[in-house]
Amino acid sequence: MKQTALDQLKAITTIVADTGDLTAIEKFRPLDATTNPSLITAAASLPENKQLIEDAYEQAKSEGYTADLLIERAIDILTVKLGVEILKLIDGRVSTEVDAALSYDTEATIEKAKELLALYKAYGIDQNRILIKIASTWEGIQAAKALEAEGIHCNLTLLFGLHQAKACADANVTLISPFVGRILDWYKKAEGVDHYSIEKDPGVLSVKQIYTFYKQHQIKTEIMGASFRSVDQVLGLAGCDLLTVSPNLLSDLSQDEREVKAQLSAAEALQQATIENTVLDKDSFKTDIEKDLMASQLLLSGIDGFIKARQQLNLLLRQSFGFDAEIEA
Repeated sequence: MKQTALDQLKAITTIVADTGDLTAIEKFRPLDATTNPSLITAAASLPENKQLIEDAYEQAKSEGYTADLLIERAIDILTVKLGVEILKLIDGRVSTEVDAALSYDTEATIEKAKELLALYKAYGIDQNRILIKIASTWEGIQAAKALEAEGIHCNLTLLFGLHQAKACADANVTLISPFVGRILDWYKKAEGVDHYSIEKDPGVLSVKQIYTFYKQHQIKTEIMGASFRSVDQVLGLAGCDLLTVSPNLLSDLSQDEREVKAQLSAAEALQQATIENTVLDKDSFKTDIEKDLMASQLLLSGIDGFIKARQQLNLLLRQSFGFDAEIEA
């Protein structure tokens, strides 16, 4: 029987499910899973998760939280409860994201990360199975640096270029999630192009550059390609340390029978022209981001999108439990 593209890909790359949908995770059985505020909000809208929401609300209430703080605490508890359910279905790790509104506050990010881990601990989950997901701002990266020094593993998300990847390497973070599809979307709009071949896809090329840099300098931080728009993009990064893939693309890969070959390897990276390793400080990092219009715009819009997703979840919980809330236009 011919192997599917998904089976072949799993043999050379760790496949991660980019979803909070428990049914999809159970179907595709990835090693790891990632969530974000948008995925948590989508999962919370599913009828089968109604009990989780009610339990989260009751727990927050029993802890003495009231009014707005009650809803915010319930969101954190719900996020962790979904993570716990996901961990029952996989052998590896789940990524749980810190509130994106804290993306420019190092100390608040550290505090929130520890709050989330305390919840996981209360549910009997070892912290080595959790990746704390943080936006790749300078402040977020410094929070991750402090957390990693305490043995708390982090996944730096909303990453759109080598400058962010270098800063994450300097911080010794466990894993980064460079985005592929959002970079492609930006360039298609900016350059008025309908289609790029995989060989010229700006998102794929960005991850390949980061991969090459990491392998050339023996950087241990794992690279997990994220935000894919097509099966071709996923297969274009076959051989990457990890790839986090949405259920619809996992389904497409499970029905695809093309031959899959590694497009990335450490050996090949070492044969390419060496990418200089320069240490970034806060000023040089922010200068690099500001010079990169694509990265600066996507970082800001990504944070804003996750903040809005959490606000939607806040509204959903308010309506579910009879809180007065006006729907913002």
